[in-house]
Amino acid sequence: MNLEQHIEEIRTGIRIGRFTNEAAVAHGIVLRLLAALGWPTYDVQVIWPEYSLGGRRVDFALCNPPGKPIAFVEVKQVGRSEGAERQLFEYAFHVGVPLAILTDGQEWNFFLPAEQGDYGERRVYKLDLLERDIGECVNRLERYLQYAAVVSGRAIDNARADYRNNSRERQMQAAMPKAWQKLVEDEDEILLELIADHVESLCGYKPDLNTVAHFLKQQSGLRGTGPTRPPSRPTGAKATAPTRTAQPPPPSSPPISVQTSEQPSPLSTQSHGPTPGGLGFVFMGQHHPAKSARDVLLGVLEFLNQRDSTFLERLAARPKHGRKRRYVARTPKELYPDRPDLARDHVAQLSSGWWVGTNVSRGAVKHILELACEVAQVEFGRTLIVNLGD
Repeated sequence: MNLEQHIEEIRTGIRIGRFTNEAAVAHGIVLRLLAALGWPTYDVQVIWPEYSLGGRRVDFALCNPPGKPIAFVEVKQVGRSEGAERQLFEYAFHVGVPLAILTDGQEWNFFLPAEQGDYGERRVYKLDLLERDIGECVNRLERYLQYAAVVSGRAIDNARADYRNNSRERQMQAAMPKAWQKLVEDEDEILLELIADHVESLCGYKPDLNTVAHFLKQQSGLRGTGPTRPPSRPTGAKATAPTRTAQPPPPSSPPISVQTSEQPSPLSTQSHGPTPGGLGFVFMGQHHPAKSARDVLLGVLEFLNQRDSTFLERLAARPKHGRKRRYVARTPKELYPDRPDLARDHVAQLSSGWWVGTNVSRGAVKHILELACEVAQVEFGRTLIVNLGD
């Protein structure tokens, strides 16, 4: 009879209530499976029953070499194993046993007591003979408990490898909310554009990136910038009607001189009067007004390049740009290599001939200007202060 057949018969016995106490589980399930896994169950120096530990006893000590425990097996009545990990761990720590197994016959919990974390985190695997399919039961029992694998050390190596995988998985799960929050807070351009594109595919209209960023911050419970007004659908328009954002054209800003494409920028949806201290930027105490956050971006880049004609060249050379795109480039295509529509509709040209991508949110504008200050060796927030509006 092979291991699979033994498991099938044990499953049947568990279902009909054949194993009524710990002794029945120990002899009818545990020793039977150990024998099927190659253990010499007749040799009490290899499978040591009632192993004594300072006045206490563990049900079985699996030994290699004979007489030296390498794993402990604690047996409980079916359905009664809950909360027995503490006692088992105390046994394992006392002797320095690397592998501890807690079972009620149906559930098999494999632990590495010496690893870090609470009891649950140090559990390598939980095998339920009734819930898992036969193939998985055979694989896990052979992986952690086959006699030849335990003697060679391969079983412990397998358990440790699985523990590391479990630990990495827990760390990744814990980090995912933080990663999502970071993407939302930073207004990640790829995320915003992906959502905007899907919205467009559903309703026929594409929201600007500020609207998407504000929505995500609301959904995540974060305080964000105020929303720009979403484009309203023209009377009688169908869902398949124009796919470009229906917004008013951007006002021009007196302090800067740039050539823009005909389509409006996502940031040019609100205008403010050029009052001192309002929308714009302040450099060394002097206020430069602007009509939109987009104009602030262009105005600062234009201003810094006028101070140093090598500024844009050095900014373009920096590797720290967007993950897929450049912030400034010699041609619109270089700004959006995979999006000809954006290269056509969402770019602006500075007086020096350099092009700037304008399909950015206010959060992205702030990031670009921080990078620009690094290149220009200007202290952002002190020497250069920006007001991007609500």
